[in-house]
Amino acid sequence: MPYNAEISRTNPTCYLFLIDQSGSMADPMPDTNRRKADFTSDAINNLVRNLSLRCARTEGVRDYFHVAVIGYGSNVGSAFGGPLAGKELVPISEIANSPLRIDERIRKVEDGAGGLVDQNEKFPVWFEPVASNGTPMCQAFQFAESIVHKWLSQHPDCFPPTILNITDGEANDGDPRNMANSLMQLSSSNGGLLLLNSHISSHKAVPTSFPDNREALPDEYARLLFDMSSIMPDKMQVIAKEFGFVTNANSRGYVFNADPVTFIQWLEVGTRAANLR
Repeated sequence: MPYNAEISRTNPTCYLFLIDQSGSMADPMPDTNRRKADFTSDAINNLVRNLSLRCARTEGVRDYFHVAVIGYGSNVGSAFGGPLAGKELVPISEIANSPLRIDERIRKVEDGAGGLVDQNEKFPVWFEPVASNGTPMCQAFQFAESIVHKWLSQHPDCFPPTILNITDGEANDGDPRNMANSLMQLSSSNGGLLLLNSHISSHKAVPTSFPDNREALPDEYARLLFDMSSIMPDKMQVIAKEFGFVTNANSRGYVFNADPVTFIQWLEVGTRAANLR
């Protein structure tokens, strides 16, 4: 399948972010002191901001994308807060105009003389970090499937929907592979749904990005998530290679124990393959 449909306001695409909100997401990220839940929240909030900026034109934000953020932990459902609370797949213009709040953040920027200085910036927040209870991934996949079914009935010729699943643990509500396979059977006329997985494991093993072989992965759950990840289309591989990753025709959209930089690059690889008109 080509994965070459141009995205326009009349033919948008959609992104669904599935966020593990189980209790273990309170553990630290690999090689950092930041909670997995906090880091993931910041990364997705920043990506949503960047998606809205990609769609910004002089007359406003164009609805090239519709976005869902689905949390799964104590319950399964929309993770948006504020004006978007309870909403599932939301046009990017509505998201851009409806943050939960806007924080003040400090980031380091170059001072032009070889050093770094602090700079204040506005940081919109659409959903909060949560870490409690178990990992109902099967329910999350079923919830996502119901959203995608409706989307494809209304947008049969779109660039295929992309689901990015972020988890640090094994599903505790059954075997998710059947639901994942069911998701990957969904398609538009332009290609099959893309399911990408980021595995933030507590297993002290070598990080792996976009592998092409399950056998080198450290445990059965890593191999399961590999099997549940889509093979990367050519355009996605091109973007990955721009970040310095090595990929081939069998590489999957899966990363294991990614450091913060690699995690953010995985998000970019998963959301930059589409062509805006």
